[in-house]
Amino acid sequence: MHFGVESSIEYKKVESSELINQSLFYLAWIYDHRGDFEIAAQHALGADIEIDWSDVRVICIAPDYRKYDLLAVDVMGANIELWTYRLFRDEFIFFEETGKKSFTSSVGDQSQDKDPKMVAAGKKAALTRAQTFTFQEHIEGKSKKITELVYNIQEFILGLDTSIEENPRKMYVGYRTSQNIVCMEVQTQKIYLFLKLDPKVHKGPPGISRDVTKIGHYGTGDLEISISTNEDLDVAKPYITLAYESVGG
Repeated sequence: MHFGVESSIEYKKVESSELINQSLFYLAWIYDHRGDFEIAAQHALGADIEIDWSDVRVICIAPDYRKYDLLAVDVMGANIELWTYRLFRDEFIFFEETGKKSFTSSVGDQSQDKDPKMVAAGKKAALTRAQTFTFQEHIEGKSKKITELVYNIQEFILGLDTSIEENPRKMYVGYRTSQNIVCMEVQTQKIYLFLKLDPKVHKGPPGISRDVTKIGHYGTGDLEISISTNEDLDVAKPYITLAYESVGG
């Protein structure tokens, strides 16, 4: 029996700077674990299974892509398809392919029209970032309420400007353009946002904010806002927008 390894599908609710890094990581992982995959396939489907590795690819689905993602796919030449989707009246969904770069030579070969050194360097850099810290690590083990709230915060911040980059770190997730706009620290019961605003000028929403200029904390930003409900987020949104505008958004 012949079995083709065709695709892995990566879905994003919002734009994410991790998308291409993760896609390259998935491709590299499956190539590096071919033996494990073949054994698992044989156990599940029978010992006569033959694996076709000629067209392994990742399909990414997101509402939109940053110009950096499109350029990365073009430069690296990896087997990645980028698809966008649109919802109409919450009843219909439309998919459209945005970009596709592929190679179908033997496993491990580089695309013929790319500089192998550039491809290798790009993949190495992307894999290093993908293996270090990810957005998902910050919501692992968290309650459904907190997880949904984190996604709502992420969606609002990234929706301010397509140039905003998401930068997951060990203790927080940073959002930046030329510099950090806001850093998000996810805890079990609430989420702390550290905004790039002067608390002496912008006092922040009463009851859920404080000046942390002289208080040690992770990330950058001197105005702390604690978020535990969507109502808190609604109150915080004007301050997040103000922080974005203050750094030149």
